[in-house]
Amino acid sequence: MLEEECSRLLLKNALRSILAIMLLGVTSAWMMDEILNLGGTLLSRTVVLFSIGALLVFWPLRAHHPFDRLGVANHITMARGAMVLLLLGLVGADSTPQIEAAALGIAMFSSGLDAADGWAARRTQMSSAYGARFDMETDALLILTLSLLAWQFEKAGAWVLISGLIRYAFVVASWLLPWLQQPLPPSQRRKTVAAIQMVSLVIAIAPFVSSDVSVPLCACALAVLAWSFLVDIVALKRRSSDSTAVT
Repeated sequence: MLEEECSRLLLKNALRSILAIMLLGVTSAWMMDEILNLGGTLLSRTVVLFSIGALLVFWPLRAHHPFDRLGVANHITMARGAMVLLLLGLVGADSTPQIEAAALGIAMFSSGLDAADGWAARRTQMSSAYGARFDMETDALLILTLSLLAWQFEKAGAWVLISGLIRYAFVVASWLLPWLQQPLPPSQRRKTVAAIQMVSLVIAIAPFVSSDVSVPLCACALAVLAWSFLVDIVALKRRSSDSTAVT
């Protein structure tokens, strides 16, 4: 009975937070639409993206978040996620200096909050599998969005999309190769590489950064990311081979 009450409180609290963030995000999209003269496209895209995002955030809560409230860390991640979705709404818009400046501002704010959610989770002792996955998926979507914008703003060729797609390619590959589904231990290397990726792409989309700078910057960041994935893949393969040999 107590567990069911905690679950009910959690869902009630989460729904309030999600609706508040959605309202703030949609209002921001409407204001940006007016300022950037986007003709309502950003607002309509944001409404769709926020609806999908809200469902993905709300659905797994009950099973993977063992507390009666979301907590500060998840609220921070939710705010970051809202900014990422707002940024994603700019993909496909005309590449004007105003849009590039708006994208840079949102990206800097979202990236700057990246370390805050983990710190808050540890500080409040509310770490959970849900929060860790929420943070990871938000980071992955931000990197994908930034890579799309870097290509859209002609700061790098289509190859820069690999930066955003490589993680999703790994997930798809794990469906075909079960040994890739083995859990990986926490790694400072992965956190550092993800931070390098985000910072590099944020710098690349800046209006004042030329392609002479953004192309090699994105290429170096992608090389580091590919190396990090290769290290993990090799480690998983060895672990799988060792397990098979012991069996």
